[in-house]
Amino acid sequence: MPTRPAAAASSASSGPPEPTGDRPRILAVTADPGITELLARTLEWSGYRVTAERSGADGMLRLSQNHFDLVIWDATLPDLAAFARGRRGAPADRPPLLFLAEWDSLQRLAPELHPGTEDYVTKPVRIAEVLARTRVLLRDRTPERDEGVPRYGDLVLDDAACRARRGDRALGLTPAEYRLLRHLMANAGRVLSKEQISRHVWGEFRAQHSIEKLVGRLRHKVDPDAGRAEPVLIHTHRGFGYRLGGSDS
Repeated sequence: MPTRPAAAASSASSGPPEPTGDRPRILAVTADPGITELLARTLEWSGYRVTAERSGADGMLRLSQNHFDLVIWDATLPDLAAFARGRRGAPADRPPLLFLAEWDSLQRLAPELHPGTEDYVTKPVRIAEVLARTRVLLRDRTPERDEGVPRYGDLVLDDAACRARRGDRALGLTPAEYRLLRHLMANAGRVLSKEQISRHVWGEFRAQHSIEKLVGRLRHKVDPDAGRAEPVLIHTHRGFGYRLGGSDS
């Protein structure tokens, strides 16, 4: 007999930390049993309390009856439209939302997100990215945990205000530049292709020169004194893409 992944995660008797009252509560709503199992077990191991539902209707019912600090919602669920209508008139204390989205849905989903309280990761789900976005979205709910602040060296992002600074210098980024820098930081040390960057920033693939111009503008703001007063943070891997951090060797 198949078991509900939520029950499997909550009944694990070894490994994850014991439940405590101050552990953030997360509601994960996805129809894919594999993703549900992965999210529930990994988030429990990371110190969160997870409740999982397999349909949008059950998720909305659970959300109306209980308090959660974060909601992870599969954007491919057929009842996303009803959920979206409900969140437009939601109270100010509505929990942050992390959507699991397909690449081809980003053009519709991304413009409707509220920066600082709503974010997304793309499928196939990379659990490290889910954990990173979760920490950021929960930052203001758990202000005593500084690890939720996105930073790399002296480069620090403020997701609530969509602002960035390097040391004491404000960067003054455009929305597209901020999304690009946030994506590079979430994948620090990894080379991101132009297609990956394009789909993340705009929700669609654009010509290579558009990405090159965007990266050039961002680099001008992040690395204006590269090689002199500040180390280089944004690196080009010709024929492959771009990377944040690490040496340029």
